[in-house]
Order: sequence, then structure tokens, then C-alpha cells
Amino acid sequence: MAHGSVTTAAAPALRVPPHNAEAERGVLGSILLDSTRVMDLCMAQGLLPESFHVPQNRTLFSILLEMQRANAVIDMITVSERLRASGLLQSPGGPALIEALVDQTPTSAHAEYYIELVHQKHLLRCIIDCAREAESACYENRQSADLVLSGTEQAFLNITDRQRGFVGAWPKAVNDTVAHISKLLDLGPGGISGLPTGLHNLDAKTRGLRAGEMIVLAARPSMGKTSLAMNIAECVALGQDINGRPLVGDHARPHPVAVFSLEMSQDALALRMLCGRAGVSSYKIESGMVSAKSVGDEITRAASKLSKAPLYVDDTGGLDVMEMRARARRMKKKYNIELVVIDYLQLLNCRDVARQGRQQETAAVSANLKAMAKELKIPVIVLSQLSRAPEQRRDKNERPKLSDLRDSGAIEQDADVALLLRRPCRNPNDDEYEDKLLAIVDVAKHRNGPTGEVRLNFNETLTRFYDRAPDHSAGADAEPDREDSGP
Repeated sequence: MAHGSVTTAAAPALRVPPHNAEAERGVLGSILLDSTRVMDLCMAQGLLPESFHVPQNRTLFSILLEMQRANAVIDMITVSERLRASGLLQSPGGPALIEALVDQTPTSAHAEYYIELVHQKHLLRCIIDCAREAESACYENRQSADLVLSGTEQAFLNITDRQRGFVGAWPKAVNDTVAHISKLLDLGPGGISGLPTGLHNLDAKTRGLRAGEMIVLAARPSMGKTSLAMNIAECVALGQDINGRPLVGDHARPHPVAVFSLEMSQDALALRMLCGRAGVSSYKIESGMVSAKSVGDEITRAASKLSKAPLYVDDTGGLDVMEMRARARRMKKKYNIELVVIDYLQLLNCRDVARQGRQQETAAVSANLKAMAKELKIPVIVLSQLSRAPEQRRDKNERPKLSDLRDSGAIEQDADVALLLRRPCRNPNDDEYEDKLLAIVDVAKHRNGPTGEVRLNFNETLTRFYDRAPDHSAGADAEPDREDSGP
């Protein structure tokens, strides 16, 4: 054998994509014999025209699909007529097509097996397509490796979802729901079914943060929305309420939390959280107005507690929403995160639709965040800016509305819970302007519960929210529950 000789594999272009022509014909023949049952099986498996590799078979299935949607009778005569009208009977092999299908498929008893074979071959072709697209993206060298990985990972996950089919296990869903109802009944009145926020007044209204839900926390700038979100993240991660008391039952354990901070750095968040927990003004520390001797013990105790909290902060700026989803997915797998906090929505990009305008891009970002909550089966808190509309309205208290969500009405539609934060002391025309502690969280949308206002106290020096006592001078919650009219 000559030195340096190389044995090469067959050129990829000459490879035949995975398919099973006999199984494809078996599916089509079974439909002709028992159209209602077999078409239902095809729909349950998610079979599409592109699931068929042979062009003639693909065209025939498209016609059968159209006939089913039109509630037309499907048999040898009606299908032959449709094929004649489409011109397929005039193509090579066309005249004998229907007869051959029936001859080769004497019974529809094995239809489910044929459908699964066709489905599996289609999945293999999809995997090949994804791999080719990833290879092409790498050679084009127009995107970062992280973005290519994110897109490829999402594409493969889409194939995984398709592999699972469109029909879930209904008995399991019913049993899981019964177990959930039993758990709720055991909790009794006032029980928290989701993750507690650590603020009892807020939990009493929302019943906690539920898995799979997108919770939008919106406000005008400098109202404290980042502080509120980070207070909640801290309480969830430590299994404590805002005053450091253990939460009830299983909630008392630490719950891993992922924070995507697109505006503030990780160090800035750590300083704010550390000082808030220690009860020390970060401004005084940074300006040298306090000594190490006076605050050292408090800072040390707070650091000892917070350093053990399962908080995972990603402060990468300008993230693409698909890249962020990929990172959250990896954190779910590695750390089993139970809550995601995103600060804030308008700083996320969606390069796929960026050219269509900011409104469409924001809508795409919002839809992806909702999909992420559902995919990871955890609550996702999304901070959002409000437009200037509350300040421009003439009504005395300038209360924000859902329609004030900035850039896109899609945010309002996608949100399961919408919290609108305001502080009366920021508005000289407000009746409660003199109450410098008061912060009002309006639960403006609650897909699975009541809406209404929650009154809290906000210590701006410590960037910390607290429950507001019912007998506070400013009064207890005055507004009754409202029925949510949102979708």
C-alpha cells in the first residue's frame, strides 16, 4: 500500500436521505381503507406532508389532508377524482397509484406501526437539516459561536418536541391536577401554592409565583422595580421572608434563582443586596461616611448568609433573547433553577425580527420569554418599562395602566400576571404624596386569580420593600378585589 494514501467516504451529496417508501405507501393505503381512524392517528403523531420523502407520496398525503379538513368522503373513487383533477394521474405511474396502494396494504391493522416508521425517518431528516444549517452558519462566520449554539440548540429542541407528538398523556394530566388540587386544599385559606415572594401582602393577593407563568413587573424609571425584583430573588434563594424569617414548609429551603441583569453589573447588584440586608446605606459606604468598625459586623453577617444563596447572575449586556433562553436552559440543567428574573425586557434583542421595527422585536422577545417559562416549567419575572403616558394624563393620581407597557401590546397579552408599581411620593398631585414610604403594586392582570392593589413600604436608602401593617397611618388595603378581564 502506498504511503500517504487516504480512503474517503462517499460524498455527502450522494447519500440518500433516510426514508421508508414502503411504510409511506402503507400509511396512504391504510387511509384509503379506514380514513377516519388512520387520519386521526396521523394527526395525533403530528404527521405532515413533509413527513413523506417520496414526492408522489407527499402530494397524495397533502390531498388527503385537504379532503379531511373539508370533511370530504375519502375512498378510492373520491381520491382518484381528486388526483385526476390535480394532474397526478397523468404523471408516470399515476394511473396505477391508487390500485397499487390498496393491493400493497390489504389491511389497516398495522397503520400505527407504518405511521411511526414514517415519523422516525422524518425526524432523522430534520436532524440532518439542522446539522447542515449549523455547519453553514459556522462557515459563514457572521454570528458569534454562542448565538450559533443557541439557534442550533433551539432547533434540536423543536425536533424533540415534535418527536414527543402533539397529544399529551391525558390520564397523567388529570392525575397531576388532582394531586395539585389536593395540595391546595391541604394549604387551607391563605396558603401559598407558588413560590412565595417573601412579601406576605403581595403573596396574599397572588398566591405566590406559579411555575410556567410570566410575571411582568412594570414601572416608570426610579420607582424601584429592580429593587423589588431583587428583594424577591433574595427571599426565594434564601427561603426566607423579607425580614429574614424562614418561610413555611418546603418554601423554607433555598431555591436556585437565575438573574439576567442587562442594566446593572453583578458587583452593583451584590453591593445593593448586601447593604440592604445589613441595614446599611450603600451611599454612605461608598462616600466614606461610615467606618468599618460601625458596620463591619452587619456586613460580615449579611455576606455570610448571601454568599451561600444559590443565586446565579448573568450581567451580559445586549443579549439576544434566543441566547438568553439557551443560557437559562443550561442553568436549569446544571443548577435546577426554580425562578428566572430578567432586568429588563426592552434591553433584550431578537435579531431574527429586528429589521421589522422595535414593536415587532419587542413582541418577539415577549413571546420567547413566555415560551421559556412554559418550557422550563418555572416562573419568570420580567421587568419592563412603562411609557410616559401616566405622566401625561390629566387624572390626579396618574395611575399606570396595562396599555402603558412600552413598545408593544404583546407584553400585556403574554403576561400571566402584570404588576404595575408606583410611588405616590413621586407625584405631587397624588392624595398620598406626603407618605414617603408608601409603594403601591397594582396587580392589574392575574390570569388565575384576583386583581387589585397591594400596599407596601419602600426604604429607598436600603432599596428594600417591606410589608405594610394594616394599622399603618396611611391605612390598609382599601381597594377590593377586581375581576380580571384580561385574556
